[in-house]
Amino acid sequence: MLLRRAVAVELEVARGLNRLLYSVETMYLNIVREVVAYAVKHNITNPTQLHRLFYSKYRQEYPSLNSQLVIQAIRQSSEIAKSFIEKRRRGLVGKSYPEVKAVSIRFVETTWNYEQFTSSIAPVRITISLLGGRREVWLRLHKRFWLYWWRVLTGEAELAGTLIVKRRLNRWYAVFIFELKPREEKPQSVVSFDINENTVAVGRVDIETTVNKVAKWNKQYLTPQLYTIKTDFGRLARRYGRIRDAITEGLKPLYALPNGKYVNIADTREFRKRVKHLRERGRKIGRIRHVANELTKTPAIIITEELGENPQESMINGIGRDELRHRIKQTPFKALEKAVEDKALERGSRIFHVSAYRNSRACPMHFVKL
Repeated sequence: MLLRRAVAVELEVARGLNRLLYSVETMYLNIVREVVAYAVKHNITNPTQLHRLFYSKYRQEYPSLNSQLVIQAIRQSSEIAKSFIEKRRRGLVGKSYPEVKAVSIRFVETTWNYEQFTSSIAPVRITISLLGGRREVWLRLHKRFWLYWWRVLTGEAELAGTLIVKRRLNRWYAVFIFELKPREEKPQSVVSFDINENTVAVGRVDIETTVNKVAKWNKQYLTPQLYTIKTDFGRLARRYGRIRDAITEGLKPLYALPNGKYVNIADTREFRKRVKHLRERGRKIGRIRHVANELTKTPAIIITEELGENPQESMINGIGRDELRHRIKQTPFKALEKAVEDKALERGSRIFHVSAYRNSRACPMHFVKL
């Protein structure tokens, strides 16, 4: 099993190169929009079928665009259409067709200097195929890139052949994808953790000091180190819930109906426009990564509870308070578990899931009723 890590590096783009990238992005976006609209309308998501239908057309329409970019645009359209049709089937979208606002340009091995880049010890520039031929672009490399590039040089990782170029806030970025091999390290401790609403409870036992002769005369090494990591997922959900309620109350007068009722504010454009600037998702992701990093600092045997597919649904059974149900639903149990599993593989730890059935009723050491 290979782990994937994406690293975005800013490109040093002059005015002429900026125009070329904008032109390629415009052509690429037009292809994706047209193919997606056709695929959704006719329920065709097979990339091979879409390639037969559109490849010749766009090669004639955009003769200066590299043929591989046309192929990648059609494949990307297939992925977008497939995802939209699946969400529409599950009732998660209200539109009849997807709205493609931005795209990431995919360059395969033959459209950038992949072999030359991977054979270099310290690569600082790339060459990509744009309109009229290849252009050289310098990279503004940073610490995270060199961290993974060192793993490539030592054979612990490989650089994927696909390079992604995207624009954010009028800046261009190249996204490199590294495929990491899971490490195999000797465990130094045993760690168990339990996810709660506002904290993660952690118990840690050091293997070397526990099995050593020191433990015979100093019993403190037999006692696990117990501590909590503060996450405040529940408080975060409560806070952003109040913010969304305030936005809803402020917009109600604008969407009043003649009979005295209101349009569903959450479905309005103005509500979505204001809510998208909230940082709830970003804050959650940051705290999840912090916990995963803390639990996997050293190679360890990590033990956690088997949560199942949707743990929140079983937790809210029998709870009548809407606010408490909302806080439980907003606690990212599975996302945190997945982040720990992913980071554990990268750093040489092993994770095991145990059933929670009757674990709170019997002593795990003496197997007697508590």
